[in-house]
Amino acid sequence: MSQDGDALAPVASLALADAAATERLGADLAMVLRPGDVVALSGDLGAGKSTLARALIRALAADDGLEVPSPTYTLVQSYESDPPVAHFDLYRLSSGEELDELGFTEAIEAGIVLVEWPERAPEVARAATIAIELSLPSGGGRLAAIAATGSAAERLRRTLAVRDFLAAAGLPEAPRRRFFGDASSRRYETVPGGDATLVLMDAPRQPDGPPIRDGLPYSRIAHLAEDVSPFVAVATALRTAGFAAPAILKADLDAGLLLIEHLGDGQIIDAERRPIPGRYRECALCLADLHGVAWPSQLPIPGGPVHQVPSYDRRAMTAEVELLVDWYLPDFLGRPASVDERALFAECWSALFDELEAAERSLVLRDFHSPNVIWRPDAVGVLRIGLIDFQDAMMGPSAYDVASLAQDARVDVSGELEAALTSAYVARRRSDDPGFDPFGFERDYAIMATQRATKILGIFVRLLKRDGKPQYLRHIPRLKGYLARTLGHPSLSALRHLYGEWGILDEKAAERHRSND
Repeated sequence: MSQDGDALAPVASLALADAAATERLGADLAMVLRPGDVVALSGDLGAGKSTLARALIRALAADDGLEVPSPTYTLVQSYESDPPVAHFDLYRLSSGEELDELGFTEAIEAGIVLVEWPERAPEVARAATIAIELSLPSGGGRLAAIAATGSAAERLRRTLAVRDFLAAAGLPEAPRRRFFGDASSRRYETVPGGDATLVLMDAPRQPDGPPIRDGLPYSRIAHLAEDVSPFVAVATALRTAGFAAPAILKADLDAGLLLIEHLGDGQIIDAERRPIPGRYRECALCLADLHGVAWPSQLPIPGGPVHQVPSYDRRAMTAEVELLVDWYLPDFLGRPASVDERALFAECWSALFDELEAAERSLVLRDFHSPNVIWRPDAVGVLRIGLIDFQDAMMGPSAYDVASLAQDARVDVSGELEAALTSAYVARRRSDDPGFDPFGFERDYAIMATQRATKILGIFVRLLKRDGKPQYLRHIPRLKGYLARTLGHPSLSALRHLYGEWGILDEKAAERHRSND
């Protein structure tokens, strides 16, 4: 019985032909382990427990040459991987009482725990979220019987499904490495594929959340992608139009697994996480070219149906800005917004959305900022800008993506650089289309920049309160700075007054909020 009360249940029984197969299993398990997982490794001497543990630890540390000595005599060995892992060997444990002296409970709180010979301490069986029993059948090889608790079992089934997917792609023995993560439930890995490194996207279909309006959940109202089909459709359309989106090398749309091209590791920020102005300017020009394309609202999915690109409509924008009053304000003010405050907030935004009815519309990638842009120095022109994370793309005000770049939520973009980026964008658009309206763009940009910052303030607090991800709070002061910069536009005067009354733009109030965090 695990710490959370879930019972261990069988997940899989795997035949492992040799030591290499045992090592692959260990590395595959490492892809989905989380802090708090306790992995109990059972089996006779020579069954492969240490082999599996060593491969698992090396995968977590992303270091194939990491020295992983057996903790038979030290009883425990710790590694500063991400997350940290503690490797216990209880073969020489004289009693279960010694387990606490070894820091077992603290190790669970700090990260992942691997335990060989878990039967020596009943506490391990009670804490285990995953149990693997290795045996040596008479026919040769090894047999791994895997059991896990509910949430861990789902993760284990997923990583085994990824291995099957890679085998179907002709990569049955490809080593896997964890890649970057994001604020969503998607996972990424890298795998070698011939002469190139490939990216595996693991994005299982997500269940709908509770309804918030008209019987629909937030994800449906805000048109968030629920599977990988939109990513495939948009990537195909972007590549066809001459932009640098990843090629889709293999797809299992039902399982939510994609094997895609790795566009590179180049960034548009420097080692100190400061914008590189020239690269940001190239991004702005890329957006200008992208918004000059007459995109269809229906995009084909190779080998699948047609994807209807959703509209970034009033209902979606309203649901997004309401995240401020639903999540940020109660945390910031220490109380929920009153009925009158919510009504005034809705009135302000309704008037702004009325103004957006005249906005130019195009394909909006939705998260066009530093984490999702790849700098490709060896490419030419627009192909220098690698595009990823566009599965939530919609047809909406083109100014949104420009604001996403020029008011990057993750890095400090100065007012001077922001002005230079918008000027470069407008100049390119006017050069390509004399009918482009720069004054309408200025209004649209101010509204969409404010809409985006308002939404993200709510999202970052929701990530903390609902999802246990506090790391995004550090970006809140930057977002407030962007708001203060943008709310001076005449169209936003009523909203600026309301935000001022709430103290959102008050630096002293912001400092108190940071202190409370």
